[in-house]
Amino acid sequence: MEAFLEKIGEFGRYQKSMFLLLSLPTIIVSMQKLAWVFLGARVDHRCRLPWEYDNTTYPLNDTVRNASYPWDDKLNKPDQCFFWSDATEDSFGRHNDSVKLPCDNYIYDRSKYETSAVIDFTLVCDRAYMRAAVQSVYMFGMLIGSYLFGDLSDRFGRKPIFLSALVLMVFVGVGQATIPNYYVFTALRLVLGASLQGVFLVAYVMAMELVGKKKRVLVGVLSQFFYTLGYFMAAFLAFEIKSWRWLQISMTLPALLFIPYYWVIPESTRWLITKGRTEEARVILEKAAKVNKKKVTEEMTLQALAKGSKDSGKGNCFDLLRYPNLRRKTLNLFFNWFVNSGVYYGLSLNTGNLGGNDYLNFVISGVVELPAHAITILLLDRVGRRLPLCAFLVLGGIALLSTMFVTKELQWLLIFLAMFGKMCITASYAIIYVLSAEIFPTVVRNVGVGSSSMIARIGGALAPFINLLGDTWRPLPLLIFGSLAFAAGLLSLLLPETLGRRLPETIEDGENFGRSTREQDDAAVMAEAEQVQALTEEAVKTPLDEKPPPHENFESQDKATEPMLEDNRT
Repeated sequence: MEAFLEKIGEFGRYQKSMFLLLSLPTIIVSMQKLAWVFLGARVDHRCRLPWEYDNTTYPLNDTVRNASYPWDDKLNKPDQCFFWSDATEDSFGRHNDSVKLPCDNYIYDRSKYETSAVIDFTLVCDRAYMRAAVQSVYMFGMLIGSYLFGDLSDRFGRKPIFLSALVLMVFVGVGQATIPNYYVFTALRLVLGASLQGVFLVAYVMAMELVGKKKRVLVGVLSQFFYTLGYFMAAFLAFEIKSWRWLQISMTLPALLFIPYYWVIPESTRWLITKGRTEEARVILEKAAKVNKKKVTEEMTLQALAKGSKDSGKGNCFDLLRYPNLRRKTLNLFFNWFVNSGVYYGLSLNTGNLGGNDYLNFVISGVVELPAHAITILLLDRVGRRLPLCAFLVLGGIALLSTMFVTKELQWLLIFLAMFGKMCITASYAIIYVLSAEIFPTVVRNVGVGSSSMIARIGGALAPFINLLGDTWRPLPLLIFGSLAFAAGLLSLLLPETLGRRLPETIEDGENFGRSTREQDDAAVMAEAEQVQALTEEAVKTPLDEKPPPHENFESQDKATEPMLEDNRT
């Protein structure tokens, strides 16, 4: 398969057009994933005092405020959740028997956010954890979607599962904007998270399976640019649309534009080959060669199909942990995904807690991703995957750990270190996607990446609760994120380097990957290329009426016995 892709172009016109179409939904996915920053924006609030009406605004005379509310030493301002029992409109002093009472109702500061799910569902004070729970449940939905849609796409195909997840996302995304009940809303966020992960994960794998090994880094990192574009789109829409419910709808409806993909996007040829649907794969491969303006013979196409079919053993999620070498790599990748997701979403969702303008901090958090992707593209094909992954995680961890030394007066330095850490974790996140797709073999690639992404959602689900620790000490969440990033960076050195290596197809390939040398991989690819070249020369020399029927040539190779892996099991 690799030799065939080299022949027709590893990232030709056909692959570029398919890659662009598959990457556009990532913009919608990105907006939805980060939307909670604005949908559930934290707003200042205070207790509604006994003499105030429902339509009372947030501003209050300083004298009345200081006399009516206890002082919060942690936040260094009047308490937002309690008021004095003897507070009256005319009396500004407290009696000796005055006690703190919890709020019965709240008045919100709507100067920055006119509406918010926090306001509609009263997610403040003793219910503040419910705000973090919404995002955690959403991440748990992504966890379910990572495995569910990954497994389904390996069973039934990439294309139908991608489109099914897309339709589900539209229905749930619009539906949750109309729900007045917190618990139903949160349940729909779980389903939304699952469907969004299905859209992104399957599209990413389809894009990676389109191209040859020399272009996988470029494709993997370029797909992250579309994710960053969603960052800016989310900030723009949030700034223009003040209603959080209409904001949610506006971020969802554009996904309807991708429904026609059913008639445009082909099924993954690698998946078709592993399922024995070689005729369908042949049509797609020949179309790709035609669009790329490359001439290939029928024998060359059949050689690619037969090679893929012969090498394709069946695999499942248990194979990731069944064999010792593959198990070690899988567990290491799992931890890296856990850390990358937790730190990435922790920093992305923490922009409102850094001080300053929320919109500006959010945009800066997106801007730093651009140089991260650019640096990643420059390094990966020159230095490799493993060392840059380690370097970005370690440097990001050091930056976040350094925030413990920043004083309150140096707010700009705190933001700078947090954004530098965000840039590093963005780069490492892009690398771990590429690295995982290269380490897991084709027969379980979607399950492997899906399982990794599933583990990552645990980190993402914990991130909102880690951010709550910032109410105790602002740098504390950054210190936790920094420690995890530093540890993951060191462990990444145990993963194999994949630069220039042959993409593993079978479970046996995946188990042996990292044991063979690059020279051995190159020799295997050269042997496959020589076979293709020999078939080309034979096609030229042999008269058409003497050639054997194509199906006989394929069937004879398809009967090759699958390699046994029993000796490698533990």
